[in-house]
Amino acid sequence: MSSGNQVFASPWREEIRATMALAWPMILTNLAQVAMTVTDVAIIGRLGPGPLAAGALGSNLYFAALIFGLGLAYATSPMMAAELGRKKHSVRDVRRTVRQGLWLSVLVSIPLWVILWNGEAILLAMGQKPELAEQAGIYLRCLQWAILPFYGYIVLRSFISALERPGWALAVMIVAVVLNAVANWLLVFGNLGFPRMGIAGSGIATSFASLFMFVGLALVTIYERRFRRYRLFGRFWRADWPRLIALLKLGAPISGILAFEVTIFNAAAFLMGLIDPVQLAAHAIALQIASVTFMVPLGIGQAVTVRVGLAFGAGDHEGVRRSGWTAYTIGVSFMALMALAMVALPELLISAFIDLSDPKNAAVIAYAVTFLTMAALFQVADGAQAVGAGMLRGLQDTNVPMLYAAIGYWGIGLPLGVLLAFHFDYGGVGIWLGLCIGLAVVAVLLLYRWLRRDALQLMQKPIV
Repeated sequence: MSSGNQVFASPWREEIRATMALAWPMILTNLAQVAMTVTDVAIIGRLGPGPLAAGALGSNLYFAALIFGLGLAYATSPMMAAELGRKKHSVRDVRRTVRQGLWLSVLVSIPLWVILWNGEAILLAMGQKPELAEQAGIYLRCLQWAILPFYGYIVLRSFISALERPGWALAVMIVAVVLNAVANWLLVFGNLGFPRMGIAGSGIATSFASLFMFVGLALVTIYERRFRRYRLFGRFWRADWPRLIALLKLGAPISGILAFEVTIFNAAAFLMGLIDPVQLAAHAIALQIASVTFMVPLGIGQAVTVRVGLAFGAGDHEGVRRSGWTAYTIGVSFMALMALAMVALPELLISAFIDLSDPKNAAVIAYAVTFLTMAALFQVADGAQAVGAGMLRGLQDTNVPMLYAAIGYWGIGLPLGVLLAFHFDYGGVGIWLGLCIGLAVVAVLLLYRWLRRDALQLMQKPIV
């Protein structure tokens, strides 16, 4: 009996090891990535509640735009993983996917630059206060140039992750975080003789760091022995229309899923701005903390996309099942622990963003504690939907999950939040309750989709 259990357990232990070996550099890369945004918010916050609120509005509009192209870049990951699952040493097909992913990055960035250049007008049309919209617009015109190199970085990160060598992306990102922090310190406050640029300096710093991320990882793929043979940038302008269209078909729903999720948080920030700047500033702090914890299940979801994709490409049905459930258990367990931390240590977490001893910040701190308690409620659901989406993405199953995201976030979560906030006068708490319920609905629907896939697989029927 003991020997049988050992044989049974061994593939699961190996899957845990393989998943974590792939996931931890992705998690740290995601944490480093969000550290750039956290650095921006923390430094802008030192300028006062007004700039902090403007920075929150600008960041939310930036990410709302960014997310529409991000799914196209993410689509390269499951496609390359499936190709490598079918043929372990595939070079030509992987190279074609990377090149067309970079093409799409360029194509989608151009209209997004036009949109963000007019950020102030967009925010005014949404009813935001003119003084906040003006400062947010200045920030956006400096930050918008980060989009293209960031997309390029994601494509190259997907490439090295599909080869299960994500450590290089982490190393480049860590250096970028340091550069971003130093550039913020120099340009926002005018230290060491640099011009004092205020909120605009933060946008310039992040754009510079984003450019470094792409260039740094590009140099790694050119000169590192394992990657060099792919010659990713050779004959870069050679068109591959079937591959481009395939990426669009796979990536557009991924962009849709991300857009529905991220834009509901963007909409929450805009709604907070309509309530009052104090609640908007508190919302920005609570959301930044929740974003940090979310990077862990997001990294696990990115890892499981590769693990499921490799098994899917190889036709290993049991491998698909094992890799999916392994990642799901790890991600949900971690978020349960984070929920406890948010409830037990709210002021310690908030102190990273605002001076707790300053009486002027008392109202912001009080609201931030309340919102952080609400964030704790949706930690498990947030982790479940992040990993669940990654599991299905590995199967290149993206259309139905996009529909689930639309229903949960915009069909249920946002309308309910607006109703509670403005009709029942719950204010910011009502907005956060809507977010909690929307995330829970999506998590349940994605789990249902995976369970249905499992049942159909056992009957050897295709999932549709």
